[in-house]
Amino acid sequence: STMFLVGLSGGIASGKSTVVAVLRELGCAVIDADVIARQVVQPHSKAHQQILQHFGTEVLLENGEINREALGNIIFSQPEKRRLLNSITHPEILKEMLKQVLKYFVRGYRYVILDIPLLFETRGLTRFMKYTVLVYCDPPAQLTRLMKRSGLGAAEAEARISSQLPLDEKRKWATHVIDNSGDRESTRRQVLRLHARLEDSLDFLWARLAVGTAVAGLGGLVFLLIRHFIS
Repeated sequence: STMFLVGLSGGIASGKSTVVAVLRELGCAVIDADVIARQVVQPHSKAHQQILQHFGTEVLLENGEINREALGNIIFSQPEKRRLLNSITHPEILKEMLKQVLKYFVRGYRYVILDIPLLFETRGLTRFMKYTVLVYCDPPAQLTRLMKRSGLGAAEAEARISSQLPLDEKRKWATHVIDNSGDRESTRRQVLRLHARLEDSLDFLWARLAVGTAVAGLGGLVFLLIRHFIS
C-alpha cells in the first residue's frame, strides 16, 4: 500500500472547517480529532471515569456528560491539571485515531487526513505525517471573521487569537498552505489542487503502519504512538 498521513490544522476563524468540507465533498478520508476527543469522554468510558475520579462531580452536566466549559476553566488556570487531563485523554484519542486509520488503510485509501487543531503546538504527531497542511488567514480577516462569528468585541477577539500560536509561526512548519484570506471559491481551487497533488504522490510508503501492525500487532503500535506523543 502507498497510503500516507496528512496532518491538517489552522487557527481560530482561519477557515479550517471550510477546507474540511471541500475535502469531504471530494471523498477524502478525514479523521476529526475534536470529534474523537468528545467521544472518548462519554459516560461509562474509561476516560470519563478517570476524569470524574481526579476532577470530581463539579465537572459533570446533569445528564452525566463532561461539562467542557467547567473543565476548561480548571485546566486553563492550572497547568498541572491540564497535564493530568492530557495524560487521561490523549492515549484514548490516539487509540481511536489509529483504529480509524487502520479502517481506511484496509479500504485502500491513498491518504488519510488527520484534522488536529493543535498539531503544530504539540508537534508530537507531525513526525508521523508525510505532509502537514495549514489553513491560513491574514490577521485582519481572521479578526473580522471571529468578531462576526462569535459576536465578540475587538479586544476579546484579539485576546482569543493571541492565546494561540500565531498562524505566521505555524506557517513555517507546514509543508502546504491553504490561504483562506480570500473568497470561498479561491479556497476551493487551492484545495482541489492540493488533492490532485496528494493523489499523484508516489514517493512515500508509510511502512511503519503496515509493518508495525503485522509484526508487533495493534497494541505495540498504539504504545509507540502514545510514547512519541507524550514525550
